[in-house]
Amino acid sequence: MELWSQVLLWELVLLQSSTVLLSSGPSGPVTSDSSVVSESAVTWEAGSQAVLRCQSPRMVWTQDRLHDRQRVVHWDLGGGPGPARRLVDMYSAGEPRVYEPRDRGRLLLSPSAFHDGNFSLLIRAVEDSDAGLYTCNLHHHYCHLYESLAVRLEVTEDPRAARAYWDGEKEVLTAARGTPALLTCVNRALLWTERHLEEAQQVVHWDRQPPGVPHDRADRLLDLYASGERRAYAPPFLRDRVAVGVDAFARGDFSLRIDPLEPADEGTYSCHLHHHYCGLHERRVFHLHVVQPAATPPPPRPSPGPAPDPTLTRGRSVINVIVPEGRAHFFQQLGYVLATLLLFILLLITVVLATRQRRRGGYDYTDQKSAKAKGKDVNLAEFSVATGDQTPYRSEDIQLDYKNNILKERVELAHSPLPAKNIDLDKEFRKEYCK
Repeated sequence: MELWSQVLLWELVLLQSSTVLLSSGPSGPVTSDSSVVSESAVTWEAGSQAVLRCQSPRMVWTQDRLHDRQRVVHWDLGGGPGPARRLVDMYSAGEPRVYEPRDRGRLLLSPSAFHDGNFSLLIRAVEDSDAGLYTCNLHHHYCHLYESLAVRLEVTEDPRAARAYWDGEKEVLTAARGTPALLTCVNRALLWTERHLEEAQQVVHWDRQPPGVPHDRADRLLDLYASGERRAYAPPFLRDRVAVGVDAFARGDFSLRIDPLEPADEGTYSCHLHHHYCGLHERRVFHLHVVQPAATPPPPRPSPGPAPDPTLTRGRSVINVIVPEGRAHFFQQLGYVLATLLLFILLLITVVLATRQRRRGGYDYTDQKSAKAKGKDVNLAEFSVATGDQTPYRSEDIQLDYKNNILKERVELAHSPLPAKNIDLDKEFRKEYCK
């Protein structure tokens, strides 16, 4: 019974593998016609080095060092309220990996999927929780290719209601509970089924069209292969002057350099990029125009004046650097102002003290001059006081020095005693009586 169920299962796989195909590109032979992705006109001067830029990161040579893990297939289940969850995946050089423990042994992928192109998912016993939208995803990381196919699974109680049909967008499979179900995903393109020699599938070549020559009659200049082989077809006058970088496939830079450039190099140049393994075919066109270099003015004649002295050193140029002001700069300027004000105050005090000292020195000089000058001694005892109420006093010898005679007479008059005056009272009385 077990053997019969396995035979029936594989017959079902073979029948459904021929019904629905997932196509990642044209099934026929790939054409080698290149599509023009850019066209530009460039102008360079004769005698200079001309560079025609031709770059593409998709042509970078990255040899697979992880046992061909650049191709992978994985099945996801979605369609519910939450996000889709990963069920199983498999690399081209690995084994299937099931994520949920309950699905181990229930979900199966063919080990030869990357050889025969059959990536169908087999569910051995369908349950109610298996219903939903399944997606088969094929990824080629090296060629940047991503393909997907959707299959909807419905679970029913009636085995007679099991069927498969196309709803216009995807396949819909109805399976009875407990029976096996095969979700078909087939892609027999050579990109997914065979591992080509990638170094033989990548080639870059440059063509040149002289003015007036059509594209189909262009001359081949260079051929470059990812394996390292190079072939030069340019004419002798151009072969030694054109070159492409040695590490072109490592950096994806296939720019053509012409050094030195001559007027006869004018024409149309084409850069063809072919990656047959990934189906890449691109062409970049450059219309090269060569112009004569601009005439340089003659150098100025030296003046007939004397030659400069070589022993004299040239003055150094001065560079003014303006530093933005900050808080420290403000306090520094404030300190300068305060210091200047303090010096001014000290200077003012010094002037005032000097002036006062000079005035005091003048008074001392006047006293000394008066002491040295010849004066006259005045004896107050020689003067008699007529009034009786004045008490005698001690005479003092005073030496006076006067600037003129008028002052001297006034002083003498002030210090000299008044002469005694004799008054006859009877005579005065008579005068008053006669009156």
